[in-house]
Amino acid sequence: MFEKLALLEEKYEELAQKIADPNLYSDPQNAAKLLKEQKELTPIIEAYRAYKKAEQTMKDAESLMSGGDAELKELAKEEYESAREEMEELTQKLKILLLPTDPNDEKNVIVEIRAGAGGEEAALFAGV
Repeated sequence: MFEKLALLEEKYEELAQKIADPNLYSDPQNAAKLLKEQKELTPIIEAYRAYKKAEQTMKDAESLMSGGDAELKELAKEEYESAREEMEELTQKLKILLLPTDPNDEKNVIVEIRAGAGGEEAALFAGV
């Protein structure tokens, strides 16, 4: 999972470089495609970067816990636990974000509600 996230982060950086190009809007269709792709990747990359930051915080707290000061050890232990919990939450979030999307997710739908069997309650619900 994390190898895929690293590849996605590289792709995101490449997109950012392409979007920074001043000639991007000379081809509006390509610009729209790149911006849409960046928009889709942004929540995944933000969660992944937050995960990496929490991981680094956890490593720093581990190194502080090996020190000699008891008060510093306690603070480092609290920081370690909060970073560990954050990493668990972010792992679940990343798993959900990496699920493939349905191609019909972007499409619109119209729903018509009609009063039918059910009497007055059905008519009230349908707004008739």
